[in-house]
Amino acid sequence: MYRFLLSRQWVILTLVALVLIPVMIELGFWQFHRHERRVAQNTLIADNLEAAPVPVEELTSPGHVVPRADYWRRVTATGTFDTAHEVVVRRRTSSDERVGAHVLTPLVLKDGTVVLVNRGWVPAAANQRDYPEVPPAPKGEVTVSGRLKADETTGASGIKDLKGLPDRQVMLISSAQQAELIGREVLGGYVEQTEPEPAGGSPEQIPEPDHDSIGAHMAYAVQWWLFAAGVPVGWIVLVRREKRDRATAAATASEGDGGDGGPEGGAPDAPQEDGSAMRATSPR
Repeated sequence: MYRFLLSRQWVILTLVALVLIPVMIELGFWQFHRHERRVAQNTLIADNLEAAPVPVEELTSPGHVVPRADYWRRVTATGTFDTAHEVVVRRRTSSDERVGAHVLTPLVLKDGTVVLVNRGWVPAAANQRDYPEVPPAPKGEVTVSGRLKADETTGASGIKDLKGLPDRQVMLISSAQQAELIGREVLGGYVEQTEPEPAGGSPEQIPEPDHDSIGAHMAYAVQWWLFAAGVPVGWIVLVRREKRDRATAAATASEGDGGDGGPEGGAPDAPQEDGSAMRATSPR
């Protein structure tokens, strides 16, 4: 009855189904883990933004790699801006997706070390090789508040660290790179400035990271698992349909064989008239 399952077509179809089921299950778990990471990140951001601010020196030092647990921690730093070593970070977008640059200004602390401060976004110059118009940083001693971030890398950001850029323009925010340019010790990571607010609203400060949405990863995970469950169901439906179609075809063929007018079950042959009867009725 199910001998057709050994045909080449059905063997291939069955193997494909057996491969699809674990693949779809794994894709579901991949989306589920992405959902878990998003939830964990949202929790981390919310907790660090709500934590009381601390001096930046308590969380980082020269050469220090800021751990993920300290991302977005609220920090303060008191010092004087070194505008002579200010640079802009190319190809950065504003909150409304306009392309421009981030303004990265070193802040010299009281002990002589430096912390990099991302003062915010400015529009790019008409010519990409020109230095954009940047509002001046406050003069004199200033206390900056902001969010601590780790140094940027190509691997983490996907941004290539291009060489041969115009003077005072960079692609990535790197404390080690800026330490070489400035000639001072620079604290690892950098600060996204939130206070004081710039006069005139420029540079445009970087908005607080989104920590409310969780995306559609959980919905995608459920969809993949439903697809995985649907594969064997679909296979069974196809098998039953194939069996029914073959049974119907066999029954139709059997009926055709029994109704061909032959001696087996067909209509009886017409009676043959013998010669005497023909002679009896034939006129002479």
